[in-house]
Amino acid sequence: MFRRGTEQVKIFQELERSQSRNLLTLFIAGLLFWSSIASMLPTIPQYIEDIGGTKQQIGLVISCFSVGLILFRTILGRLADQRSRKLVLLIGTGIAAIAPLCYLLVDSIGMLMLIRGFHGISLAAFTTGYLALVADLSPVDKRGELLGYMSLVTPIGLGLGPALGGFLQVLVSYTALFLAISGLGWLSWLFASLVKEPRRVQVSDSEAEEAASTPPWQLVSSPRMRVPALVLLLVGLSFGALITFLPLFIRETGVNLNSGLYFTTAAIASFIIRLLTGPASDRYGRGIFITVSLISYGLAMLMLSQAQSPQAFLLAGVMQGIGSGTILSIMIALVSDRSLSTERGMVYSVCLSGFDLGGAIAPPVFGLFAELLDYQGIFYLSTVLSFLALIIFLTQSSKNLSHSLRFATGRERDIYAVDKGF
Repeated sequence: MFRRGTEQVKIFQELERSQSRNLLTLFIAGLLFWSSIASMLPTIPQYIEDIGGTKQQIGLVISCFSVGLILFRTILGRLADQRSRKLVLLIGTGIAAIAPLCYLLVDSIGMLMLIRGFHGISLAAFTTGYLALVADLSPVDKRGELLGYMSLVTPIGLGLGPALGGFLQVLVSYTALFLAISGLGWLSWLFASLVKEPRRVQVSDSEAEEAASTPPWQLVSSPRMRVPALVLLLVGLSFGALITFLPLFIRETGVNLNSGLYFTTAAIASFIIRLLTGPASDRYGRGIFITVSLISYGLAMLMLSQAQSPQAFLLAGVMQGIGSGTILSIMIALVSDRSLSTERGMVYSVCLSGFDLGGAIAPPVFGLFAELLDYQGIFYLSTVLSFLALIIFLTQSSKNLSHSLRFATGRERDIYAVDKGF
């Protein structure tokens, strides 16, 4: 791992000074942004409950974040392509700075839903602008490696943010919490404003027409993309239930554990596993790592359903971090393998929208179940969904059952890969 870290530093030393400076500035902006967003993971469900929200209303408010994300993803992507990556990045960081202040001004569930949806636009804008700028700033022969390194802002931010948010909520007040989250957003906006957007390579009309020729519904229904999109949808459903109801479940059990520490533990595990599985999947194929990640994720949900101590919750956090860190990074690599460069943007938006959609519909749906069952039952359902995703991947990821099982266990290359080395 030390050698790999040294090689990553060497990559930045080989870049032009302006490229290295811009990438470092972007990294800081990304770290601040994700810390701001993640600070609300353990706190917003409890805030909604404390102002009188029911379990179902908690789910509805939480889901509005994903609704804003999904509705504006395509619009902001088009804006980034036609106008400016930096403009979209500034929109995302600006909303991340403004939205937390709005939470302080309202005390009704309806207004919270609107603000939560507005806040969700920040993630759609930031991720679009950030990844596009990193790609533009990276040399072609180093682009994949640099994208992987720069994506580490997500687990690092998810590690720092929840701990900060949880401690501010418990030790100070909600007012201090939302002011601190807003401050992180403004700092992110400041660093984003310092980035100099490079001149982009112009795409020919024929390439642009080819990329836009396949409708999204046709792409997602194709054999090569159907299973990745469905698996991410099921994982997104489980993840949506997790971030919505875990803090409330910990509070209900009476366990002496700041829920922010759970998310921090999961983020640390996600960070470490990403450093290890990315290079390994290049050598051994994507299938085996996706299979292991789904097993890990399912076991994490099962462990949460039975957790009654801080140690049990944190161990489940390790398992969940291993599962989510692997499934997201390796699944992105898988759909990259299966797509042409002229259609990759559409592929990302279609497949990753499955995860977004799962996160959007899980809170209200599971909130309805929460009125009938208890929080333990919700995590039982999440376990079922996770293992259903595993079964689908094991049996449907290739052209037939036999090929699927061999691919999912690392014994067969991916027949849908554009690069036949996989």
